[in-house]
Parts: sequence; structure tokens; C-alpha cells
Amino acid sequence: MKRVLLLLFVFFSVSVLAQNAEYSIVVKDLETQLPIENASVVIMKTKQILLSNVEGKVTFILNGGTNVQVSEPDHEDLTVRWAVLKESGFVVYLKNRHSKLDEIVLSKESPQKTLQKIISSSRKKLAMPYRLKVYVREFFSLDNKYSYYNDGLVNFQFTVNQKKVNTTLLVEQNRSYGLLENDVSADLKGYNLNNIMENYSNLSYLDPLLSPKAKKEYDFFTKGHPSNTDYYIMSISPRDKSKDAVDNFEIVYDPVKKVIMEFSITITPRTLAEKVDKIGVGAKNITQSVVKVNYRLDGLDYYLLSSNEEIAYDLILKDNKVKKIHVRNNFITTNFNKQKFSYKDSDVFKEKTLFNKRNKILTNYWDISGFTATEEEKVLISALDFKL
Repeated sequence: MKRVLLLLFVFFSVSVLAQNAEYSIVVKDLETQLPIENASVVIMKTKQILLSNVEGKVTFILNGGTNVQVSEPDHEDLTVRWAVLKESGFVVYLKNRHSKLDEIVLSKESPQKTLQKIISSSRKKLAMPYRLKVYVREFFSLDNKYSYYNDGLVNFQFTVNQKKVNTTLLVEQNRSYGLLENDVSADLKGYNLNNIMENYSNLSYLDPLLSPKAKKEYDFFTKGHPSNTDYYIMSISPRDKSKDAVDNFEIVYDPVKKVIMEFSITITPRTLAEKVDKIGVGAKNITQSVVKVNYRLDGLDYYLLSSNEEIAYDLILKDNKVKKIHVRNNFITTNFNKQKFSYKDSDVFKEKTLFNKRNKILTNYWDISGFTATEEEKVLISALDFKL
């Protein structure tokens, strides 16, 4: 009898292992053989969404067979059939769309008027009830040394109130590593996750471009996308005589479906060099600022796909001392669902930031939750973990 039970246990264990297999895919350009970053990999069976890292790699676990869709705006889409998918080191090659010279887009309508319509249309499509499962991570650097890291698998429930999107945040799992000072200032506590998601959904970052005075502050220029004929690119930069404008905007949009597919906001080194440093205690002198946000349009479903924000600044302390702060934040949507959460009010995460939240680790969620860490990042996180 014991022998039979042992055989059944072994058989069950082998079956489970066979069903839950870990896969990795590396996405490369067919012509250059170079890895493609930020390619979307969709597991068709579960609708899980993954994003390739700088090495072109994604990692995920499958229970049974499924096809996999791989896409990236500058490349042709590809569906990988389950029959050819291998568990380890499978390389997917995407064909680059035919490159063409930049084409200036001429229109009787002013670029700002066009942008107003595109933003309005995008906001309407984003303003609907749904939920996103998101993998979020943050790297903190103090005085040019990485000193803190946190990540988590969280859920956002979206509701619409007076045409604006509001979110409710629930945390499934999270971890925090590293050493911080005893007296931690608000600057080191990371992003308010609800605020940042609501800003992405309400497109609040683009509000400065909608004001009447934007015509005097910025130059607007529209051209065709160099590798995707379905998209246009609108570049908006501060005029030389601008008093307030410092940000450079680049907006990729679909002129037919009237939705924003991507936008980025940066401050150029030239602009930073021209700014006069503030010297008062508590002043922040920005040395770097980058925002890049991507959206996904899947049929009628339109939602945030990923984001990256980096800000670095010198914080002025007493006695002319300076503290260098650098924060990097990433959002990666791993699942979109129109169903609402079932939760109690006590389940809602009300602190808004994962800073100093007690670790809750149930699975190795960071390996399969949308974004695979590079080898360099793994070493960095392990070093911070060791310090704890």
C-alpha cells in the first residue's frame, strides 16, 4: 500500500512539474540580430502581458499549451505557435517595418487643435470601469549610490467620476530591500501609486499643451512615423524666448483611431544648463527628468501598457550641503480585465506608496510578472537584499 501511495505521489509531482513549466523568450530584430526592448508578448491562453527588457528577454510560466503574440510598433507582429515553442532560450525574430524618410504632415488644422482632439478622444476611451494588474518597481539612489529598492504586484480598480478616472489600489505581494537613513524625507518615499496611475489615465501630463498660451510657449511639428505608416509623431519643444516652458514632448498617435499610443517628456541638458540653481535650504535643482508612457489598443480595449519615470535632483541642505537623489519608477501592466474586484475596505492599500511596507512574498512574482530583470539589475537587487 505504501508503495502504491509513493508511486501516486511521484506521478502527481511529475504531472504538476510537466504542466507548470517556465519559459523564456528573447525578442530580436531579424536584420540586425540585436535584442528589442519593450516588445509586447501576450500569452493568448491567460491574456497575460509581458514586456521585453533591454536584453530582449521575457520569462513566464505556462500551464498547458498556448500560442504567443509578439508585437512592437517598429516591427511586424508575429504569432508563435505552441508547437514550436521551447522552454528555454527560444529566440523570436521580428521583421522591421519598411523604413522611410520622415514625412512632414500638412493640415489645414493647427497642430495644437489636432492634439486637443486626440487627447480628448484618448481620455474618453480610457474613462471606463476596468481593472489592471500591474507590476511596479522603484530604484532609489542617494549620492550616486543605489541604496533602496522595492517592487510589488498590485491591482488598480478604475472608476469614472465626473469624466475623470479614479483608482483604488490593492497590493497582492511586495518586497523592499536596502538601507535608508533614520530620518527619511518625503523625497525618498517614492511615487504615490494612485496619483501616478490617475495621471496616466487622465493624461494630466499633457495639460500644459492645452492651455491657450501654449501656442506662444511651444513649437509644434508633426511628421509621419519613420517605421509605422499607421502612426504620426508630434514633437513639441519650448521656443527660445519661452519664459515658463522647459519640457520637450513627443507624442505618437493613431490619426484614424484618434488615440495616443505613446508619449515622452524630457528636459534637455541645454535647458538645464540655462537654469539658475536655487540656493535656499530645501530647494531642488533638477539634473534629469524623463517620462515615457505606452498605451495598448486591443479592439475596443484601451489602457496603460507600461511607463518609465526618472527624476534626479540636488537637494539643498543646511551649511551648503547637497544631497543627490535619483528615483526610477516602472509600471508594467500584466493583465487587463473588465470585471470588478471583490474586496473589503480593509483590503484597500491607503498608504499609496510601497515604501517601508512589510514584505509579503507568496511566490517569485518578480520573475514572471511582466518584466524580467536584467542580469545587472539582479545583481543590484541581490546586493541590497544582502544589506537588509
